[in-house]
Amino acid sequence: MVEMAVVLPIFFMVVLGIVEFGRAMMVGQLATNAAREGARLAILDGSTNTEVEDSIKDFLQTTVGVAPGDVTVDITVVAAPGNENDAGNEVGSAHPKDLCKVKVEIPFDKVNFIPGSYPGGKKLVGHSAMRHE
Repeated sequence: MVEMAVVLPIFFMVVLGIVEFGRAMMVGQLATNAAREGARLAILDGSTNTEVEDSIKDFLQTTVGVAPGDVTVDITVVAAPGNENDAGNEVGSAHPKDLCKVKVEIPFDKVNFIPGSYPGGKKLVGHSAMRHE
């Protein structure tokens, strides 16, 4: 009985740590998937930054359950060699072959199962980049 009282709390801490680490890995992968889906939408003619951000936030709200206000989306358009750099970071103004980069950040404390300050403000990040059509 005494051995169980000593070992059981440690065992539960290890199991809960494994669960939290698994959750972080899952949400990180879903952030990468959301960035990929956003990049696919960004490379199409007629897309706008607002459409891309809304699509990413809807995807993450559906799959992870994170509020859209907690998701940060950063869209960057890099001009291809030979193209003018007049698009800024608007995907609607991007030229063919311009590189559209999408970065998605989710604070870990918004998606963890066990509340606490262990991750200390860490963010789960997903990146994707594709060439504009």
